[in-house]
Amino acid sequence: MEAAKKGYGPFFRVVAAGKAAPAMAATAARILGPRVRAGLVVTTAGTPAGTIGSPFEAIVGGHPVPTADSERAGRRALSLAAGLKDDEALVVLLSGGASALMAAPADGVTLDDKRQTTAQLLRAGADIHALNTVRKHLSAIKGGWLAAHAPGPCHSFAVSDVVGDPPSAIASGPTVADATTFADALAIVQQFGGTHAYPPAVVARLEAGSRGDVAETPKPGDARLARAVSAVIGGRHDAMDGAARHAASLGYHVVRIEDPVIGEARTAAPAHLRAIAARSAGEGRPLCVVSSGETTVRVVGAGKGGRNQEFALAASAPLASLAAPGVVASVGTDGIDGPTDAAGALVDSTTLSRAAASGLTPARYLDDNNAYAFFEALGDLIHTGPTGTNVGDLQVILLA
Repeated sequence: MEAAKKGYGPFFRVVAAGKAAPAMAATAARILGPRVRAGLVVTTAGTPAGTIGSPFEAIVGGHPVPTADSERAGRRALSLAAGLKDDEALVVLLSGGASALMAAPADGVTLDDKRQTTAQLLRAGADIHALNTVRKHLSAIKGGWLAAHAPGPCHSFAVSDVVGDPPSAIASGPTVADATTFADALAIVQQFGGTHAYPPAVVARLEAGSRGDVAETPKPGDARLARAVSAVIGGRHDAMDGAARHAASLGYHVVRIEDPVIGEARTAAPAHLRAIAARSAGEGRPLCVVSSGETTVRVVGAGKGGRNQEFALAASAPLASLAAPGVVASVGTDGIDGPTDAAGALVDSTTLSRAAASGLTPARYLDDNNAYAFFEALGDLIHTGPTGTNVGDLQVILLA
């Protein structure tokens, strides 16, 4: 933000989109003051916002599936960018959730087509990179198109919810060049359900793009992005820093696992617990192990849950097999885990015995993707409410 303050201008238009948009926009308003001529804040329902006021317009979009208001937000952002005056620069503030919250379907594709595509990819267990590759090629704003619409300088600042913090993946990279192609997007669709599982208009566009009949997203070296610069200002390591500091203040020995926790939740959890058991053998007690990342869920059942709840449920058996008592908590840093009101869940060394006493069979709930019902019955859901940010998922493991 300081770069924007000292850089082009002297005036600015600000677009903030994502779960941290209200806080980021408020910071921009405080730093840039009356130099902000126009602004847009796009965030989720229930996100802590406060009142930013003029000249910012607020739109509540949909997440994880875009809504009509998401499209209204996307079109408004494009309009702000395209209307940039000679003495103005565009400041774009991005955070987790912006891909769905700020949408603008490409020619020939409807919002409903995009919704169906997003839902199918999520059901099939596509990770964020795959999801965003497809989104970029169905969009008029993602994959560098927002910055390409701006006739002047564009500064973007992102709080990352993507493992590795690649600017092109955060919010589907509306202000940075896109190295992925229509062919990549088509291959992802074929991998996650096949072309028959997606709207005909979506498949037609991806196939046309693969043939070269539709213009690709702006690529590295594109002159339209020559005055666009971006910076990542926060991510999962910041959440780990906070958890580690707090655990140390409580007297825990702390171990950080820097490698991201990724993959399918039900298989990633046991593997993670085995690695922790080996890693913690020579560590002092009590011990707190902090890790982060983002897993996926392949939905095959009819239940309700999220990736953090499924991760916790899958961790219950390997946790019980450890020699020492322990607790595993997995939470979404946005306070929202999948289509639920929980941030995540926790399991401890008594989870299996308590479940048995209540007539609950963990494997059956896991197979039905119904972790929410399992943890609700035991009282082990974690509720924080929306936090107003998103830097992926955080796991905290305590061992006595």
